[in-house]
Amino acid sequence: MRVLFIINTRSGNQTDGSLKALIQNSSEELNYEYSIFELTKGFSEDQILNAIEEYQPETLGVAGGDGTVNLIAKLIHNSSLPMLIIPTGSANGMASELGIGGRLENALSLIRHGVKQHIDVLKINGKICIHLADVGLNARIVKRFEEDPGRGLITYAKYLFREIFLIKQYRFQIKIDGKLLKRKAVSLTFANASKYGTGAVINPVGLIDDGKFELVIVRPFPHIKLLSIAWKMFTNKLQTSEYVEVHSCSKLQIRSSKKTTLQVDGEICGRVNEIRAEIIPSCLTMIVPAEHSKD
Repeated sequence: MRVLFIINTRSGNQTDGSLKALIQNSSEELNYEYSIFELTKGFSEDQILNAIEEYQPETLGVAGGDGTVNLIAKLIHNSSLPMLIIPTGSANGMASELGIGGRLENALSLIRHGVKQHIDVLKINGKICIHLADVGLNARIVKRFEEDPGRGLITYAKYLFREIFLIKQYRFQIKIDGKLLKRKAVSLTFANASKYGTGAVINPVGLIDDGKFELVIVRPFPHIKLLSIAWKMFTNKLQTSEYVEVHSCSKLQIRSSKKTTLQVDGEICGRVNEIRAEIIPSCLTMIVPAEHSKD
């Protein structure tokens, strides 16, 4: 077996040397050949594609966070080449969604012991989204998070509590599979998956292989209710909140009363007042633990 590891050297806290040592040990134990391509400053997508073409791997091992996984998914979706996530990022929501824990040794063991699962991909304003995208409250938090040299849950929480007192609401016209809705909201989430890397469940009915995605609308709420909503997210009961509604979709169009920040898989995509989203079913192959797969 031939594995090409694509490593984001700027992602998370894993040191380059320790990860390479783990890969070397894994290759000897599991008997596979490998090559490494590092995403250093100034890399291009063509360089990644060339590395794949030259090495002809049977599996891609992608070491990074959700943004790195999104980048590779954009390049290989609609191909048969499977991707294994090695979660080394500051946000590893997709790895968590697929049942891949934080221990890198366990992730590497899936090269031999994992199974393939075909998952859906969401396209938002022409951009690929494998996990979650937002406009409104969470997108602004992600923007502040990106600009901070700190990482991790503590940094994220810092900006969450700052935003409590700056919550903005927007008027949205939403067309879901031909049906028109009008809503005031503080946040819209476009969910291919179910939960954030923190473990907070934004989309309790979310499945990554059902040919659908969910629009999660959070309507304006009193500041005093924020902790209640957060508690429901971490106990998988968000759908019981009177301020939340969930719509299952295959395609939607949205117009906002004013421009708002859009984030896709943890990456800021600018300010928008129009959004088009649609699901692309079963177009990406992932390597997952056998107990997680439904294929």
